Amino acid sequence: MTTSATATDTNALRARLTDGSLAGQWRLETARSTVGLRSKSMWGLAPVKGSFRELSGEGTVTPAGEATGALTVRAGSIDTKNRKRDEHLRSADFFDSANHPDIVFTAHHVTLSGVNVTVHGTLRVRDTERPVTFDTAVTVTAGEIHLDAQVPVDRSDFGMTWNQLGMASMKNLIAIHAVFVRA
Repeated sequence: MTTSATATDTNALRARLTDGSLAGQWRLETARSTVGLRSKSMWGLAPVKGSFRELSGEGTVTPAGEATGALTVRAGSIDTKNRKRDEHLRSADFFDSANHPDIVFTAHHVTLSGVNVTVHGTLRVRDTERPVTFDTAVTVTAGEIHLDAQVPVDRSDFGMTWNQLGMASMKNLIAIHAVFVRA
């Protein structure tokens, strides 16, 4: 059975969460999951896309349907297909991956209302933690939970303010496709 978070089946997802059928431990299927970065440089004229190559994660759904979890990406695994840019993103100007190797999102709880599944949690980048709330599409199949989200992030909130001549956007988008399987 497939359940996707749309207007017609948010109630079905709510039922699966509360009937205990999703209860248990879940782990991120890293080979089928992606975390991407989208930004703009050259004063907003040039799109920049990248992905993090190293991910890990886990989640828990309680018998009462409460969901928590964590998604970790290795900051040094950023790949934009431009070696020089990737080195700069790993530097102290941005992720400072030598001193802060992990970017961690921790989900504290989810809420379902209407067509939305809203995730509430915290994002830690460079040892700075900020609250983050975003909507996600959820698909539940036999033995799998898929989450798809677009999370806007202002990098200045995490101390990443390098911006030579205003060329690099402070506003970024993190694209997440996370596949969880039973642990």
